[in-house]
Amino acid sequence: MKRSLLLLLLAAFSCAARAEEVVLKVHHFLPPGSTIQAKLLVPWCERLAKESAGRLKCQIFPAMQLGGAPPQLFDQAKDGVADISWTLLGYSAGRFPMIEVFELPFMIRDAESASRAVWDYAQAHAQAEFKDVKPLAFHTHEPGYFFLNKRPVVRMADLRGLKVRAPTRIANKTLAALGATPLGMPVPQVAESLAKGVIDGALLPYEVVPALKIQEATRYASETDAAMPALYTSVFMIAMNKAKYESLPPDLKKVVDANSGIELSAWGGRIYDEAKAAGRKAVADHGNAINVIPAAELERWKKATDRIDDQWVVEVGKKGHDGAKLLAAAKGLIAKHARK
Repeated sequence: MKRSLLLLLLAAFSCAARAEEVVLKVHHFLPPGSTIQAKLLVPWCERLAKESAGRLKCQIFPAMQLGGAPPQLFDQAKDGVADISWTLLGYSAGRFPMIEVFELPFMIRDAESASRAVWDYAQAHAQAEFKDVKPLAFHTHEPGYFFLNKRPVVRMADLRGLKVRAPTRIANKTLAALGATPLGMPVPQVAESLAKGVIDGALLPYEVVPALKIQEATRYASETDAAMPALYTSVFMIAMNKAKYESLPPDLKKVVDANSGIELSAWGGRIYDEAKAAGRKAVADHGNAINVIPAAELERWKKATDRIDDQWVVEVGKKGHDGAKLLAAAKGLIAKHARK
């Protein structure tokens, strides 16, 4: 009798222990060999496992393995298709207008400090846009550049007649203001579109180049002068399903909370900053020409794109927000977090 009771107690304890183990389905759109999986999502999941004594685990699904398309990743986190999604918010054009301020031309200089600024801004000014999920991090990529197969870009006039991929609504506006023909598409489609001649080039960060073999599909890279702010960046988010988060016991919530927020955001940005050198090397090693668009030329570009800021201010104003104040707040946070 005592032995039976002991076995029942051990079985109950074992079941309870297993019940407390939580496996988080993490979904993203990049290949499994991407920098973001190898250097952010995998080590972040390892931290969760270590700090929860193995009770929090991840199962990562790269390359949209849970189905759907990249623009659906936010809703997949919202609806519970995935427990956690890493996504580029600009793929849902116009859906997150408050956070778009960081995608305006000539805003940021590096991804790590910009990512800290985005996190702070989102907490102060954009919580309503993300109320349907549990935000874990926001981050940007490093300054993006042109990767082209017809000709390099040195002057604004060189963009005339070129079909260039853009990742977001704001980047589309930027390219149009500079005289190019913008074509919006998620990054997984870029290499094939270049190979088929659907586009003549793409705006991309160096980080993603090796994973997608962009150096093999293009002949030229045109960078912007490092003395100038970035022509463009994009804002990414790590979003968690709210019900999944709320279902966690208090101690596991603490583990998630301790590994979320401004430091996770900065980590995401830093990965992009650090990956730039390897991406640039892949382009150079392939024999592609690399040129730098000088600061004096970029000042002309800045004037040509100034109206995009004004348009954004008007657009968010129509939604009941003080666009000028929000733009100033974003710039102030970028300056606050800038590298010294």
